[in-house]
Amino acid sequence: MKHIIIGTAGHIDHGKTTLIKALTGRDTDTLREEKERGISINLGFTYFDLPSGKRAGIVDVPGHEKFIKNMLAGVSGIDMVLLVIAADEGIMPQTREHLDILSLLEVKKGIIVVTKKDMVEDEWLDAVIEDIKDYMKGTFLENADIIPVSSVTREGLDDLVKSIEKIADEVTEKDADSFFRLPVDRVFTVSGFGTVITGTLISGTVHEGDKVEIYPSGKMSKIRDIQVHESTVKSAFAGQRVAMNLSNISVDEIKRGDIVAYPGCIEPSMMIDCRVKYLKDALRPLKNRDRVRVYHGTCELFGRMILLDKESVGKGGECLAQIRLESPICAIRGDKYIIRSYSPMITIGGGTIIDPNPKKHKRFDANVIDELLTMEKGDLAEIIEQMLLKNSSIFPNIGMLSKLSGRNDSEVKSVLDKLVSKKIAVCFDTAEGASYCHADYIKSFEKNLIKYLNDFHKKNPLRYGVSKEELKSRMFEGKVKQKLFDSLIDSMEQKKAIKAEGKYVSLISFKPSLNQRQEEIKQKIMAIYGPESIDTPKPDEALSSIGENFDIAKEVLDFLIDSGELIKVNEEYIISRNSCECRAKILKEYLNASGEVTAAKYRDMLSVNRKTAVALLEYFDRIKLTKRVGDKRILFS
Repeated sequence: MKHIIIGTAGHIDHGKTTLIKALTGRDTDTLREEKERGISINLGFTYFDLPSGKRAGIVDVPGHEKFIKNMLAGVSGIDMVLLVIAADEGIMPQTREHLDILSLLEVKKGIIVVTKKDMVEDEWLDAVIEDIKDYMKGTFLENADIIPVSSVTREGLDDLVKSIEKIADEVTEKDADSFFRLPVDRVFTVSGFGTVITGTLISGTVHEGDKVEIYPSGKMSKIRDIQVHESTVKSAFAGQRVAMNLSNISVDEIKRGDIVAYPGCIEPSMMIDCRVKYLKDALRPLKNRDRVRVYHGTCELFGRMILLDKESVGKGGECLAQIRLESPICAIRGDKYIIRSYSPMITIGGGTIIDPNPKKHKRFDANVIDELLTMEKGDLAEIIEQMLLKNSSIFPNIGMLSKLSGRNDSEVKSVLDKLVSKKIAVCFDTAEGASYCHADYIKSFEKNLIKYLNDFHKKNPLRYGVSKEELKSRMFEGKVKQKLFDSLIDSMEQKKAIKAEGKYVSLISFKPSLNQRQEEIKQKIMAIYGPESIDTPKPDEALSSIGENFDIAKEVLDFLIDSGELIKVNEEYIISRNSCECRAKILKEYLNASGEVTAAKYRDMLSVNRKTAVALLEYFDRIKLTKRVGDKRILFS
């Protein structure tokens, strides 16, 4: 069933709340101060049933200029608007500002309700209606029904209900298949239940018992109870006004402006890339680094406008911008927002969020502008490809790309499958699931890796290659999972570009070799580390004793360790491969016969000191010949 949210808008004291009471029989002004002053301060919520049986939720917003912040929180999720204009006053300042806000939020449907019909003569009423028609030209309400009513005599209310019914049939249904998202507009405590929140469910479906996350705080909760229009339900759907009872969350831990959604589906950000539409009646041009108030969903934030493609924006102009915020925003691509000047607080523009999690951009960067224009067009395949290109270095999964694009996982996966089949994207299987990157990123990675290895071989001609751990740290700053890194290396091996032998990676054509002087140094080193010797000097002592340049001798020693001719037991102890294998054989034969050995027993078997015996045992543990159990060793099974 289609679920409709109707919002009111209009100048203070034009009869919005009275009109809602006449339609529904309920007063949406619930605060004592509202009743005493006769004006709406906070948001009001109620509902009524249309003749067709559809139940429509209604959000009544305050009209006073001081409470525009509350008005913005109310209209963020509406499907249609009742723009209320009093017959005795006509179009007033907040009528204009509210209409600007509705236009920027791209509300598509609405009705113009001329209230207080009973307070004016017919001739005056006709003149006000003509004035309204002229003013609405070029706006989304240009062809809207204009219905004069009296909330006192109830004249015109039947016509209004018929018009609402007609518009309700035309409203595009919200996406119930997308992920669940609820901007919070009220938080309060109910005795015996705890924390209750309300809001308009702007996308998805939510069920009693679901686990949810509070954004941006990251606090986790569970839905105890759901109410829609004062009735307890098991599930709520996009387009409904919802009240939810949350467990394990106090009223101090959640506030208006927060988003309740499923865990991990939104990435809070301190920046957004967006299209800015600047109002034609703004007081002055919009300049780079202007501080503004940003309204998104039900929250208010502060930020600075970084104009990406223009020096400034004149009245009625547009630009691409990055808004750098002072607190995190929880948005998805395609969300609408409003900006108001920091002081005086007046609405100056708004638009659509293109990238909710961008990197910091330089102004007038042609590549950045091209990317944003592509993402703005709305073709999902192009958007996903662009996001892949920007985020390939972290190998995003489907969930992350869904967050960035604002689409559900199945849509994103379908696009990724096509991009992979066309060899535009590359998929890697990891322990956490599939990860993706752009094919151009792979080409760039391969080019950079080959250059890095080439430079490394020139500087280190005796090294067999770069260790995989060092390479991973250099190329990815350690931010890529080992299995994914191994897959990248494997793919390059298959292309015969590199070789990975043991723990080293090198160019396919590279082979280390010793010159004559290095060969002479090798013989001196090997004389120290004889095939049977076990009590060997520390490496620095050995190198200092051979009477050669220490740095060159160190390179040769490292070469002998890399080649496996010498075994580095630990930082202070090196022996020949033959000597190590002999001691391993002695140990293995003993363990096969006796089952276990202590460090003291092994020391006596080798006739060495305890430090040497322990060093060898720890090395055999590392290579998984043995396993330590308490103070003994057994064979590694």
